[in-house]
Amino acid sequence: MKSDKQLGKLSKRINITLILVLIVTVITAVTCIIILANEKQRKNALSAQTDAAMQQGKGSVETSADTTDTTTDSANSDHTPEPDEAAVLDSGAENSSGSEPASGSAVAGSGAATASSNSTTNTNADTNIIFTGDVMLSPYVQKNYDKGGIDSVVEPALKEKLVNADILEINEEFPFGTKGTPESDKQYTFRVDPKYVPVFTDMGVDVVGLANNHILDYGQDCMQQTLAELAAVSIPETGVAENLDSAKQPVVIEKNGKKYAFIAASRVLPKGSWDLRNRNWTVFGAYDTTAVIDAIQSAKSQYDYVFVMIHWGTEKTTTLTNYQQKMGHSFIDAGADAVIGSHPHVLQGIEYYNGKPIFYSLGNFIFNQTINETAALSLTVSPDGTTTYSLIPAKAVNGTTQLESVTEAAKTIEGMRKISPGVNIDDSGVVTAGE
Repeated sequence: MKSDKQLGKLSKRINITLILVLIVTVITAVTCIIILANEKQRKNALSAQTDAAMQQGKGSVETSADTTDTTTDSANSDHTPEPDEAAVLDSGAENSSGSEPASGSAVAGSGAATASSNSTTNTNADTNIIFTGDVMLSPYVQKNYDKGGIDSVVEPALKEKLVNADILEINEEFPFGTKGTPESDKQYTFRVDPKYVPVFTDMGVDVVGLANNHILDYGQDCMQQTLAELAAVSIPETGVAENLDSAKQPVVIEKNGKKYAFIAASRVLPKGSWDLRNRNWTVFGAYDTTAVIDAIQSAKSQYDYVFVMIHWGTEKTTTLTNYQQKMGHSFIDAGADAVIGSHPHVLQGIEYYNGKPIFYSLGNFIFNQTINETAALSLTVSPDGTTTYSLIPAKAVNGTTQLESVTEAAKTIEGMRKISPGVNIDDSGVVTAGE
């Protein structure tokens, strides 16, 4: 009897203990759900903020259906069609035989990529750096390369300038790869078979900017393949990274006793998930310029010259958006020696601010079948640090980029003068600040 009472009391204690454990478990579960919900709400708010900023820019809208480049001014247009991108289909077929990423290839974003453009240093020599605008290896360009090599992509006289430059930086407007699937809600998605990486090595590319609205067209796997393919041919890149800290590390090239830092960022992205503020292994976004300015300031404290390649603006117009000038000025204030713009697919004006140049857009350099006018930017740095900037007027005919004739170049230079108030451009293309 006594034993039965003891068992009853023990049973009650066990039941009470189980109830208390259950209550604690429920409270813990509810607390976790609330914490997770709050974190998700915070991330969604940040992504929504980025998306809202992107919608204000309207820079990533692509609506073209034509097949040729028309670079006539459209200053009164809020957003004009994009002929170049319409004709560019998936340039890397699903059954292509492109190479897979090299095993163990270095990927950028883990620290400053440092390279030397030659094995010797001559501190008494000039250094020549060339920048170009958008480069897309469209089917027209690929066909030319297959038939005639690099001379059919960039004609010899222009190619000689590129190859002979000490440093050549381009904006790569596509991923190299065979992996991934196209973005489902993006009208135009680009991808190029890695077998065309030699186009870059043949034209002497030393630095690639990847911060743009096409590098993730086929997702992160394809972007990673791009990084591996470039690393395999020792071409450093900037503009995509694992995280913001890595993105802040520039590509650094030492030449003739001076160190040059290259940073790339984009103010044109199709969605918030492409921005490093929201997801790792994406693009160094400039909707919030804090991180970009930090990168510039840090680079300037360590290196002799800092160049910022920024993807921004509105396509097919020479008119600047309401943020370009303010952003460009902030980059100069942070220590950039020059700001080089891309994305509009046409030439935009030049401005000198506090003694430093902002080239708002260099247009398309290699893209589709026809480019009516473009310009590469040549910078010469003398041993005493004097800098000389000059435009190299060019065009593309039948998918081959080439120097303009004397008459054509004069017209391009005159057009640049009209949209670059306060800037002098002489007949040979040399750019200087106005009086």
